[in-house]
Amino acid sequence: MILPILADAAGYLHFDQLGLNPVALDLGFFQIKWYSLAYIAGIFAGWWYLTKLLAQPGAPMAKRHAEDLVFYVTLGIILGGRIGYVLFYKPDMLLHPVDVLKLWEGGMSFHGGLIGVVLGLTYVVRKNKLNWLRVHDYVACCVPFGLFFGRLANFVNGELWGRPTTVPWAIVFPNAGPLPRHPSQLYEAAGEGIILFAILWFLFWKTDARYQPGKLVGTFALVYGVTRFGLEKVRNPDAGLEHLSWGLTMGQTLSVPLILLGLYLILTAKGRRQRVEPVAGTESVA
Repeated sequence: MILPILADAAGYLHFDQLGLNPVALDLGFFQIKWYSLAYIAGIFAGWWYLTKLLAQPGAPMAKRHAEDLVFYVTLGIILGGRIGYVLFYKPDMLLHPVDVLKLWEGGMSFHGGLIGVVLGLTYVVRKNKLNWLRVHDYVACCVPFGLFFGRLANFVNGELWGRPTTVPWAIVFPNAGPLPRHPSQLYEAAGEGIILFAILWFLFWKTDARYQPGKLVGTFALVYGVTRFGLEKVRNPDAGLEHLSWGLTMGQTLSVPLILLGLYLILTAKGRRQRVEPVAGTESVA
């Protein structure tokens, strides 16, 4: 099957033809990369949207809490994402600790970043005596912004490409050999970003899901987990993790707990339903 694909590769779009550059701004002595800007855009967009959610009746925290939250969430994303990448995908980096600190060379794990975010949120929640699950509901609605921009940055970087394919929109990536491949980064931007955001938007604004603690974050975990699990079928496995003994990729393996947790939180959400006074503004009503 590979030989026919290879023979037709010249007829597919080549990544180099798109004119994309990982570097957004090059001053010679200093570079700003799209990957860094994606993280910044995701955090700021998420922060902006969170303020919109908190302005609605029944918010679980005040704006002053959210201002504290964004710092620890950002810290959790960076530290958790990097540590998770090393532990889940590149454990050999532990033999060279200095390489772990080289964030500018890329390498972040969503699942590790998620753990970091949960830890950051937990600290802020305990510090301010807020409702742990309801705060997670609101933050979960904002996460798709970061996922969307992050996947677009992966595409611009020409990394995390898909498996070989003959679909008309396949792309030949310069660092992935001569075979045309799925632009799986764009699939993930759509599934983990746009579609996931739309589902959470509908639940928050058109239903009473925000009054059922765990329903929104549970939906996030379920939809993300199912999306990531499915897209691993067209996403190229990470180097060194192509043949795990239990038959799943690492991305699928890490998504299974999310799917199970999401199902549990959704199915038990009505039992945790709270009566929340319809008061919006600066005061927490957790």
